[in-house]
Amino acid sequence: MRVAAVDLGASSGRVMAADIAPGRLTLTEVARFPNGPVRVGCTLFWDVLALYRGILDGLRAAGPGLDAVGIDSWAVDFGLLDATGALLGNPVHYRDARTDGVAERLHTTIPAAELYATTGVQVLPFNTIYQLMAAAGTPQLDAARELLMIPDLLAHWLTGAHAAEITNASTTGLLDARSRTWSKDVITRAGIDAGLFPALVGPGTRTGELLPHVLDATGLDSPVPVIAVGSHDTASAVVGVPATGPRFAYVATGTWSLVGVELDAPVLTEESRAANFSNELGVDGTVRYLRNVMGLWLLQEGLRAWGDPDLAPLLDAAAREPTLVAVVDAGDPAFIAPGDMPARIADACTRLGQRPPQTRAATVRCILDSLALAHRRAVRDAVALSGHEVDVVHVVGGGARNTLLCRLTADACGLPVVAGPVEAAALGNALVQARSLGAVEGDLTDLRALLVETQELTRYEPSGAERAWAEAERRIQAR
Repeated sequence: MRVAAVDLGASSGRVMAADIAPGRLTLTEVARFPNGPVRVGCTLFWDVLALYRGILDGLRAAGPGLDAVGIDSWAVDFGLLDATGALLGNPVHYRDARTDGVAERLHTTIPAAELYATTGVQVLPFNTIYQLMAAAGTPQLDAARELLMIPDLLAHWLTGAHAAEITNASTTGLLDARSRTWSKDVITRAGIDAGLFPALVGPGTRTGELLPHVLDATGLDSPVPVIAVGSHDTASAVVGVPATGPRFAYVATGTWSLVGVELDAPVLTEESRAANFSNELGVDGTVRYLRNVMGLWLLQEGLRAWGDPDLAPLLDAAAREPTLVAVVDAGDPAFIAPGDMPARIADACTRLGQRPPQTRAATVRCILDSLALAHRRAVRDAVALSGHEVDVVHVVGGGARNTLLCRLTADACGLPVVAGPVEAAALGNALVQARSLGAVEGDLTDLRALLVETQELTRYEPSGAERAWAEAERRIQAR
């Protein structure tokens, strides 16, 4: 069985060819293409047409013999289609400033506690519900007849299908976390047209087949089904966690760190809302109970401000810096927008009464110490709020190759860290496709057993320095 896992991140996209059979799972990158914001006037957009072209090129590179295609991407962003099915404009980037202050405005109509009790989604200024409110009254939204999240939009162009995959829909702030349906009450009270939202489908659903002109463009032979996977990349990444039992936490690393535990039901308490945890839906009816942490965005923006120097020497130098000299709150909203991240880190240190880092290596160490500290807080809060005990933390995604970050996370959490696989989202994507087609069988435990058997993993043991991490946490909380 050979499937194509299209995995789109905030800085790049890739098409991975996965060969899957009992006891065998190999992943080959056949195409990679850039993805990033494009500013036109005062608005930050995604170049979704370039992404679509990258997917077509990647499917062509995968070659004939593909049994299926699945797409995952980041959450919250969407495209709007008019009555003819035409895209009304490039999707707006979630880091665009149009949602500034919108959450507070909505909460005068739907109090934050009431909204959370329905949707279970943490307040982030770029959630889909706030983006739609920011677009209210614009000609584009007035002309819209359908809203498709990014993976659903791309699947629509490949197949003509109209569907909303539920793991990504659950991030919008418009889905009822208990009934797992669109919340008509929230949608109506937010002043949004309920007719914009297509029918929901679950991971593993065959939504359509590649259209004839897509087959011509890619050189593939019909039929090639497109299968809804965990289309939020974190949902696919959590499938790709090589856990051997239920008592685990995960840190899905990339531009963001998504830190949490896997549950059977949402946690919709006021304490959970106050702690800013999200209940996002996962594969096989699970709940991804997690907190968004700013993630490697802090490091990526730092490198960009420095002219994109080689990262490896900086990490080596950062590893020689003393631990926890300066730490910041990685969830500080000041870090969300693009800009001079080293200067913002320095400003945050000053506000916390700490001497700012004086070198690039010290800044990198501050960032990684701060991320590990945020991972610690999120894991401990997830356990306390959900009652789900954990014995190990799995770090998957791009951060799994960052030895220093993994070691610091083990030290900060006081738990073993198992790092890998790096391509967890693509692997989870491929496994859901393969199970849908009958190439593998079983539940998430069985899928993860194949990962343990076939993927390279690294284990880090904690150093026992928890007191220092607890003191650093108090240092941030005191301000």
